[in-house]
Amino acid sequence: MKRLPRIEQYGLIGDMQTSAHVCDDGSIDWLCLPRFDSPAAFAGLLGTQEHGTWQIAPAQPADRSGFQAVAERRYCGDSLVLESVWRTPAGSVRVQDFMPPRDGAPQVIRIVEGLTGVVSMVSAVRPRPGYGSVSPWIHEAGERMVAEAGADSLWLDTCVPQAEKDGTVVSAFAVAAGQSVAFVLSWCPSHAAAPDVPDPEAALAETLAFWRDWTQECSYDGPYREAVVRSLLALKAMTYGPSGGIVAAPTTSLPEEIGGNRNWDYRFTWLRDASTTLAALLGTGYRQEAQAWRRWLLRAVAGDPENLQIMYGITGERDLQERELPWLPGYEESTPVRVGNGAADQLQLDVYGEVIETLYLAHHRGVAHCADTAVLHQRLVEHLAQRWREPDEGIWEIRGERRHFVHSKVMAWVAIDRTIRLAEAGALDLNLAPLIELRATIHHEVCAKGFDPTRNTFTQSYGSQELDAATLLIPRVGFLPPDDPRVVGTVDAVRHELSTVDGLVRRYPTTGERAGVDGLKGDEGTFILCSFWLVDALALTGRLDEAHALFERLLALRNDLGLLAEEYDPVRQRQVGNFPQAFSHMGLIQSARLLHQLTTQSCHRRRGTVAVPTPRSTSRDTHRTCTSLTP
Repeated sequence: MKRLPRIEQYGLIGDMQTSAHVCDDGSIDWLCLPRFDSPAAFAGLLGTQEHGTWQIAPAQPADRSGFQAVAERRYCGDSLVLESVWRTPAGSVRVQDFMPPRDGAPQVIRIVEGLTGVVSMVSAVRPRPGYGSVSPWIHEAGERMVAEAGADSLWLDTCVPQAEKDGTVVSAFAVAAGQSVAFVLSWCPSHAAAPDVPDPEAALAETLAFWRDWTQECSYDGPYREAVVRSLLALKAMTYGPSGGIVAAPTTSLPEEIGGNRNWDYRFTWLRDASTTLAALLGTGYRQEAQAWRRWLLRAVAGDPENLQIMYGITGERDLQERELPWLPGYEESTPVRVGNGAADQLQLDVYGEVIETLYLAHHRGVAHCADTAVLHQRLVEHLAQRWREPDEGIWEIRGERRHFVHSKVMAWVAIDRTIRLAEAGALDLNLAPLIELRATIHHEVCAKGFDPTRNTFTQSYGSQELDAATLLIPRVGFLPPDDPRVVGTVDAVRHELSTVDGLVRRYPTTGERAGVDGLKGDEGTFILCSFWLVDALALTGRLDEAHALFERLLALRNDLGLLAEEYDPVRQRQVGNFPQAFSHMGLIQSARLLHQLTTQSCHRRRGTVAVPTPRSTSRDTHRTCTSLTP
């Protein structure tokens, strides 16, 4: 019986243009070439070995029918070089998997090194371009093997013999202690000249140096540095270097419920996800990424902010038509498998707030002023002022009817509030009086229509009974002070109605009498980002010990390589959803920073060495207090 790896059994390697998922049995089961959003050449993650894999492992067993996992694996230092060690009766070997950061052809390099004894190994490369739908023409080209299909060609180079058998390139070899064998898989257009063969050892040294230099820029020095740095590396790996766009995740259709149909393609750039990811990067010392993203934003939105999309392709493409791939059986038979994303056409008013918040943070982090961005900013605010009263699909991209989501209105307030502050700082030339009035109007309406005084909680939408974890952000963005009774009541209500006994948080009800808002069938796991929001809300409302305890529980959900998917299934006790997820790692970074700052301030306050400002009652003054914790 074929073994089905859990999502958390995968590691990630990448070159900031695409990435590969490496299982702990030595198999690469997901690789899109040459970009994140290209069709997968290895799609075994969403099907079987017949849909494309590349396994390097000890010769016995040679396939997953008698699965043998690595004895240990880790990333080499602060890098994306994955190191796996097998121990067998005959000896031990180490495999280093990586993708060199590149300007040219994408390459996956796998170096097998003997540690002790003599170990027999097998490399089995089964390329299946077109998301596993195409059997390529595999043939020799000199001393190289090449697989060609349509516009794509994959070149496999190694120093050991290779042979094609039933659509698979097989190499059987042995390594003794001190010996090494390297494999290089390169992609290029099928009509182009063959790609150069790199020096694997030199490429390894350059890759390690690249990641070491990048992580040294991290300014966070708190108690969770290891987890923060690993999350930063995951976010950097999901950045498309040539454009500055950031994918929400490098996979498609990993299910939010095993066997369910909530399976979406996340290999695009959401304005919301990218903005909040940039906020995490800015807060840890990375400004270059913010500058690149700002240029991406200008190109993507272009001269058309009135038709702002909530997501674009990684180089700004607008047509992200959603379709299904019926030949793929899906991860653990979770269908359909989708590519493209129909939510690109939705109205989500909160994205204005997230984008403008990031521009605000970039200004305060010293990112140079950009006149073109200022013009775009002004036009976005003008458009939001005309549309903020409309119902929308909200942060969770519901596929039911539009509603007046409280979070959307709060983020509209954030967009206006941050615009006012930038204008007050001289970064924008605007007439403040109507903006100040609009800010007050939005605030009053949300408090009047989005709050249930009987239950003492903000609700998911105006007049609804459902709750929404996104309302946990109300104190984080400064809409109300953390000690406001409405904030405390909302935090308590979310914990009571949307949390598990371990504190893991669902986005909103998907079962029971209050389910159905999203227009979808089935259930989903707890949402990891929402659980980090609860950490923040507990910390801000003075429950630091509880916040730390929940944060530690969330850290324990990471896999052995420090990676998090979108959701966690508390019943099956496993990660679900696309993997790794930028939202989850962004939440980890922001919570770690907030806990470190508040804990430090609490210690200083007890020692009498610093005065910590007390949150005030007005939304304007509250923002000045709260945002001092977040930029």
